[in-house]
Amino acid sequence: MTSRVYRLHSTLELQLDDVHEFFDGYELPVEIADVEVTRRNNTLIVSAVAAEDNISKYTPTAQLKASITENRLYETEDGWQETPPDPQNGAGGGGDGDEPQWSNFGEAGQMQEAEVEVNSKLVEYACFKGDRETVLQNTALQYPMFEVLRDLAIFAEKGTLTAIAGVEDELEATRIVDGEERAANIEVIDDPRERDSANAVNWRDNKFISE
Repeated sequence: MTSRVYRLHSTLELQLDDVHEFFDGYELPVEIADVEVTRRNNTLIVSAVAAEDNISKYTPTAQLKASITENRLYETEDGWQETPPDPQNGAGGGGDGDEPQWSNFGEAGQMQEAEVEVNSKLVEYACFKGDRETVLQNTALQYPMFEVLRDLAIFAEKGTLTAIAGVEDELEATRIVDGEERAANIEVIDDPRERDSANAVNWRDNKFISE
């Protein structure tokens, strides 16, 4: 049985620079010789390059796909974050530290606190969000590329990755939340819609059921 991914859902988010940093120092699975990271407008595509020559150059290899968005980050005493700091505790903007805390008066003569400008910047993020067909595409080298995504999820520290994969005739569940691997179980549910009609029980004409 060839290893493959049956179910996958991802909400991973990383700064675009962090994605490049991850691949700069990452040891790829043996089946993958290299990855090609390309950007097409607001889409980031990470494509696998096969290590063996038994895959035709015309065969699309597995790729990870992410949308690129911009998030504003604010400077705080603890570093850059997405939530604006408390005006009383936030990092200042262009002030030199010698300006008085109270700078003007209201109409009633009451002193008003001067607004403190907060340093901010726009940062590009790669968002690997969606199900398998959206995030992990193509069949060739699918499972090795899933291993790359799994390691990327641990590196990301933000978002979740859940998946069910078949490995050596066994099903394996993966669950990673905010960079940490969590316990995961597989629950098999019998869906009546997927039963073959010939094997289904005829509840309307069954001698073992009395009225």
